[in-house]
Amino acid sequence: MDLGLSGKVAVVTGASKGIGLAITQELVAEGARVIAGSRSSSPELDELVAAGSVLFESVDLSTPDAPARLVARAAEWGGLDILVNNVGAVTFRFEGFLAITDEEWLDTINLSFLAAVRTTRAAIPLLVERGGGNVVTIGSVNAFLPDPPVVDYSAAKAAVWNLSKSLSKEFGDRNIRFNTISPGPVATQLWLGENGVAATAAKNLGVDFETARDTVVASQGGFSTGRFTQPGEVADLVLLLASNRAGNVTGSDFLIDGGLIKTL
Repeated sequence: MDLGLSGKVAVVTGASKGIGLAITQELVAEGARVIAGSRSSSPELDELVAAGSVLFESVDLSTPDAPARLVARAAEWGGLDILVNNVGAVTFRFEGFLAITDEEWLDTINLSFLAAVRTTRAAIPLLVERGGGNVVTIGSVNAFLPDPPVVDYSAAKAAVWNLSKSLSKEFGDRNIRFNTISPGPVATQLWLGENGVAATAAKNLGVDFETARDTVVASQGGFSTGRFTQPGEVADLVLLLASNRAGNVTGSDFLIDGGLIKTL
């Protein structure tokens, strides 16, 4: 299936690893050019930069001016067609809601919500100039499955979903589509790395890594598929939504969780 993405220009946040890297790699494979933003690069991203398909911008997207600086680099390739808001981070709050400080709330909101607000605000004028485009934002199942150990992250991701729906109404007549994707646990360093969610949970629960990982798999009745989602599977969905193959899809959220969520 030809997605018609060849020659398109995209900005991807949190692009150096995990889901963001997979999205960047697949966009390049489809013939798109990518402005990749993250705090630091990676060997995989460096390869794409060396091949001439990617521009890398080192940015801390939790700071107010960084998103606009990242988006501005699209001018080097003549405009912008696609924005993928992927950056975000989750921290377990095992001590409970009462122990979370204002500073911790603000850190989460800045990176997991306001980064998307600021990047989207910078991108929309460029998409309008192009005659339209697509904004795809990576949310989380926690947007509608809030959980006490990630209460701040859950609230931020719910705000992301709400924002996307609202923008789809405001800018639909200017041919800009806004959609979100809500992954469950994904097989990335965020979840399965040495300092990832499973390892952190293992330390706090006093169990080994494998037990903590299997607890995630078994939670909420377990994955129907019996496994974590792969980053490339999320990337495939991003590319479809960013293409004209989904040309009348906007204001929607797409769950990709291996059947973790059992409710309608």
